[in-house]
Amino acid sequence: MRVLVGLKRVIDYAVKVRVSKDGSGVAMDNVKMSMNPFCEIACEEAIRLKEAKIATEIVAVSIGPKQAVETLRSALAMGADRAIHIATDVRLDQEMQPLATAKLLKAVVEKEAPSLVILGKQSIDTDNATTGPMLAELLDWPLVTFASKLKIEANTAIVDRETDTGIDSVQISLPAVITADLRLNTPRYPKLPSIMKAKKKPVEALQAESFGVDLTIVNSVKHVDSPPPRPPGITVESVDDLISKLKAENAIP
Repeated sequence: MRVLVGLKRVIDYAVKVRVSKDGSGVAMDNVKMSMNPFCEIACEEAIRLKEAKIATEIVAVSIGPKQAVETLRSALAMGADRAIHIATDVRLDQEMQPLATAKLLKAVVEKEAPSLVILGKQSIDTDNATTGPMLAELLDWPLVTFASKLKIEANTAIVDRETDTGIDSVQISLPAVITADLRLNTPRYPKLPSIMKAKKKPVEALQAESFGVDLTIVNSVKHVDSPPPRPPGITVESVDDLISKLKAENAIP
């Protein structure tokens, strides 16, 4: 069984995001970039399927500038077998629309014919959480989002998905699209030998324009502002002081 994993290059989750001076967006210059955390979880789950002798090959795919190859190398170091880089200079956090991403991934799915596609539930830069559902709709495949547990039996996937009211257990037939939630697994840290081997694994380079997908920007960002600074807190001596303070500010009747 071949598993396709989608990866996105984003600003590292530990970096304090800054707005550019002209307010056009988030400042990207000289900022540490890394694999989207939910995509990393998706990649880890695919690797675990291979270690369990369920998957036979893992193909990682990423859309973005030439630096996206670094993200793919990280996936290869984790255990992916080969990678596909769809090159584009379109800004991923503002200009690359989820539908265009889904259409590009659909073309890759048709080319690679995987039995399972695993994506992160969302990227931490745009938080759209729509690429997975759009891809499943375009492919006319079953979909399970927010997966926290995955089990494959023959041509069936049994998935626990997180909801606001608890856990849903869903059974779907393969091929299918699954989006990974935070509690699906804990990604591994690649060891040095794996990092060195990853440099020799194949990365196929393709141009986004070659797929015939319309990358026209539909939704544009007009202006971005930093959130206002949070006012400092105060210390009160007792509960009575707290109540008096809240009443003075009309926070309670």
